[in-house]
Parts: sequence; structure tokens; C-alpha cells
Amino acid sequence: MQDVDIKTADGVMDAKLVRPEGPGAWPAVIMLPDGFGVRPVFESMARQLSSQGFVVLLPNVFYRDGHASRLEIANGSFADEAFRTRLYALIGSLTPARQKVDAAAELDFLAGLPFVKGQKAGVAGYCFSGGLAVRMAADFPDRIGAVASSHGGRLATDAPDSPHLLLGDVKAELYFGHADQDGSMPLADIQRLEEALRASGLKFRSELYPGALHGYSVEGRPAFNAQVAQTHWDRLFDLFGRTLPR
Repeated sequence: MQDVDIKTADGVMDAKLVRPEGPGAWPAVIMLPDGFGVRPVFESMARQLSSQGFVVLLPNVFYRDGHASRLEIANGSFADEAFRTRLYALIGSLTPARQKVDAAAELDFLAGLPFVKGQKAGVAGYCFSGGLAVRMAADFPDRIGAVASSHGGRLATDAPDSPHLLLGDVKAELYFGHADQDGSMPLADIQRLEEALRASGLKFRSELYPGALHGYSVEGRPAFNAQVAQTHWDRLFDLFGRTLPR
């Protein structure tokens, strides 16, 4: 794994890049971290995905507020009101316009690497970045071939910029894994999302994991569920393995 810097219209985004061992070219996947940002557990997850034959980019989506190593959010707790306020401010700062700027920079960076294969990348989002992943696919439909959202929150709301309203612009195949005990994605919102997915005509899979909590796939978090996390990996390996150039 190497540290890389990606120039954007708003500055320099720090990121981690990992690729399989040996010679060759491989398809690329952008792994968007959850609200706690780039940290060792997500670096490990990027390596795990890469081991299946993918170049994986793990960007610091909060780079405008500082390098990942200096943000000091990885060990925060939602029980701390000051931390919650700061984290929600960071997430809220990622406007649709900023998300598009960052996605373009990430995709252009990957396209310029000689060991990346194909014109389309995959994107995996976790927690709030599930919505970022959907928006990336809508903003760049000809450059994103697959989207995976794991315990994504606020994917289908009354907000005018709700991710489910973007599905008409998406061409990618999509996977959504939901925790049945997730206040950020209650059953009514899941149903609304699935109605929009069916109406879109896109190929998708949306499934609810009984007994799972928000954050089930991230080891070290209180919500981690090893069995559901493994299912999440199986889904990602299958989705990206089928949809991206091999």
C-alpha cells in the first residue's frame, strides 16, 4: 500500500492505493470510508478487496479539512456531543458539487495508472458514503460499472438531493446491504429505495440483515458482525468480479 496525493479543483486529496502482487493490469475500485475516515481498519479492508484482483483507491474524503493523519476522528464516539457536531459538519460539507469534483479527480487519477484495466471502475461506500457512491455513479455513468453500499444511511429521504432520486442517471449494477437496526436507514426508507430501484430498470440487489447494526462490516466497531461482514465481502467480490473488466 502506498500513499498518494490527488490534485483536485479544491486542493490536494491524500489517499491510499493498493494493488495486487505481480505483473499485470487490474480493474479499479474506489473504497469510500465511513464517517470515521481513513484508518488502519479501512486500509486492511482495501487490502482484502485488492487481494481478489483489484486496484483499490482509499481516499480521504475530508481532505479539505486536513490530512487523514491529522483529522483525529478515527477514535471518536457518538456519545460525545462535540464529536457528533464536528462529524456531521464534515459530512455536511460534502455538497453534491464537491462530491463531483472529488469523484472526477479520483477517476482521472486511476485512469492515468498503467496498471489499471478498463474504462469503468467500481465504488464501495459505507455508512454515509453509500450515498456518495450512488451519486458518483449518477455523475459519471459511463465510468462507474458497479456500486456497493453497505449499511448506507439516508439513501431515500424527502430531501431534494436524496440519492434515490439520482437512479435515473445511473448505468451501473448496484448492491445494497442494510442492517435491520439502523436508525439512518429505517424500513420505510429501504422500501422507498427499492421502489425507486425497481422503477429504474437497473440490475440490483438489496437485502436486509436481521439482527445487524449500523456499521456491521467494520471490524473494531461495536456493531461489527463477523457473519454479516463475510456476506458483505462475498457480495462485493461477486459484484465487482462480474461487472468490471478482468
